[in-house]
Amino acid sequence: MHLNFKKVGENGPALIILHGVFGLLDNWLSISKTIADAGYTLYLVDQRNHGRSPHEEPMDYPTFAADLAEFITQQNLETPVLIGHSMGGKTVMEYAVNHPGTYDKLVIVDIGPKQYPIHHRKILQGLNTIDLATVHNRQDADDQLSPFEPSLAVRQFLLKNLYREEDGSFGWRFNLPVLTSDMPKIGAAIETDTPVQVPTLFIRGEKSNYILDEDWEDILKIFPAARLETIRDAGHWVQAEQPKAFLKVLLEFLEE
Repeated sequence: MHLNFKKVGENGPALIILHGVFGLLDNWLSISKTIADAGYTLYLVDQRNHGRSPHEEPMDYPTFAADLAEFITQQNLETPVLIGHSMGGKTVMEYAVNHPGTYDKLVIVDIGPKQYPIHHRKILQGLNTIDLATVHNRQDADDQLSPFEPSLAVRQFLLKNLYREEDGSFGWRFNLPVLTSDMPKIGAAIETDTPVQVPTLFIRGEKSNYILDEDWEDILKIFPAARLETIRDAGHWVQAEQPKAFLKVLLEFLEE
């Protein structure tokens, strides 16, 4: 598997950043420039079935983690810092418990290792309802998606995956059929009998319910060297909603 990626920065320790479900590496481009200016080399990666990476089954965390291991080998990276948001955070956790000694620090953004109930059903229904043959611009797609997702911000995030084919028609950057069939696997728990001892930062949004106070005890069983930072006035997309606050806690952790 050769994952699509973009390198930002040329000097300093290596950081790999993984996006969440329905996302792509472009979601991190703006904030990555600030991190690179602080003295890091970033690798922004499209996970399989997302962005410009190959569309191949299956789509589960053991496979995502194997892709990440292959990417690290391909790029000849030694003990990079691994950063992941949501689904990307679970990929990082799955990799961490199975590849000890191959990374320096971990940053998990607004996701825990626990199992999550199946969600995004309405979004998937809406995306599958969009008739791309009738779409002439993003507004056409937005009009078809809006009955299923009331948030304009969420619709704009999803529609970043819409692109124009060479013949002028539209297509999806993500693999919608596989996302639809394999979405239950995205909620799977990360489990291990061997705790991960490296410094780990969990960052959550104050308005998000992905990491609850009562989850912390179980998180520490797997990541005993972890600490938790809560970003005020942020929901699930912490880094996009409060980028300055997010960067502050991230860079302080990286520089320790």
